[in-house]
Amino acid sequence: MSRVPLSPARALRAHWPEYLMEAWGLGTFMVSAGVFATLLESPGSPVHRALADPDLRRVLMGLAMGFTAVAIIYSPWGKRSGAHINPAVTLSFLRLGKIAPTDAAFYILAQIVGGLAGVLAVWALLGAAFSEPPVDFVNTLPGPAGVGAAFAVELLMACGLMLMVTTALGSARLGPRIGLLAGALVALYIALLAPLSGMSINPARTFASAAPGGRWDYLWLYFTAPVLGMLLAVELGRLLRGRRERFCAKLCHDPAYRCIHCGHVPPNQDQAQVQTPPAGRPGP
Repeated sequence: MSRVPLSPARALRAHWPEYLMEAWGLGTFMVSAGVFATLLESPGSPVHRALADPDLRRVLMGLAMGFTAVAIIYSPWGKRSGAHINPAVTLSFLRLGKIAPTDAAFYILAQIVGGLAGVLAVWALLGAAFSEPPVDFVNTLPGPAGVGAAFAVELLMACGLMLMVTTALGSARLGPRIGLLAGALVALYIALLAPLSGMSINPARTFASAAPGGRWDYLWLYFTAPVLGMLLAVELGRLLRGRRERFCAKLCHDPAYRCIHCGHVPPNQDQAQVQTPPAGRPGP
């Protein structure tokens, strides 16, 4: 069965919980990033003084953010919204036809607002230790190798992440482990490649850090490279699999939660609460 997609006003009334969950997801990620970065990198932190090796601190930061990603993806709210928490991920699912355009627009808006709220919350809590260098609002900036290297690294990291996501979602064996795989990639990217690009692969994450301090110089890089990288992964995946994309716009599709993308409704919910996807958009 198919139905005309909801208008923006009706989508907002029906799907606002999922939009709120997307805001919470990136907000939570940014709170975790801000707190751990301050603990590990602020000169006044006892953790920073105890760990003199910057490579070790970066590995620990990677592990912290990898575990944070896993927790968000497998959380009840992550399972319900799909845990995109990244405009590039949402745009990739839009390209695949797995999310309605109106929902995609609200998801991206929610991610931007949630990420910024998370950064402002950490600033209010930690003050100058978070806002001043070297932590500097956990801004993502090109490394010593330059802008070209940063762009290439961001594009390739984003492409690798989305290739993993679409491959795992299409596999009955890997699908349930996608949160663990995503967390492992985030940890590896931070540990190995953050010195080259700052490791963003998320336009909303970079905007959230750049806005409080007005660091707009390289915003274009982090708005374009992750999106291009993930869209490239979508097209590469289609070349490898054809168009047999039998999955949904969720990283963890738990049948206990409604799905506004494929129309799944748990037994205890009313079908009217969920938008049935347009014709041609297969469920999981």
